[in-house]
Amino acid sequence: MFAKSSKINEFRLWGLVLTLAGMGLMILGTAGIVFWGQAGKIFAGIFMVIGMITMLGSVAIYFWAGMLSTSAVILTCPECGRQTKMLGKTDRCMFCKTMITLDPDKATHMPSEIDETSEQPQP
Repeated sequence: MFAKSSKINEFRLWGLVLTLAGMGLMILGTAGIVFWGQAGKIFAGIFMVIGMITMLGSVAIYFWAGMLSTSAVILTCPECGRQTKMLGKTDRCMFCKTMITLDPDKATHMPSEIDETSEQPQP
């Protein structure tokens, strides 16, 4: 995985990127009026429309991330102890980025193994 964060945070990140890109395109289009005068109005109109479509895409991604967030499994992270949301079979903690899973086949440490080792007295 390139960026190590939870899946919900990845969706939110892409929504933010599209928001900033849309605003940047609209500002760039407005700059066309300033620098090119009358001919820049067509340039500004085109970039305003493209920027608005990009902003609507970000709204759709934020809405999708919100809908996924409402149906996500809430569990406690074994590392930091905070409640986090998990999508799919494996995900990362939203706070400490630890890999978490509910699938015993994909887990690296079984809870029963951890309990057995902690019950044995230390020499």
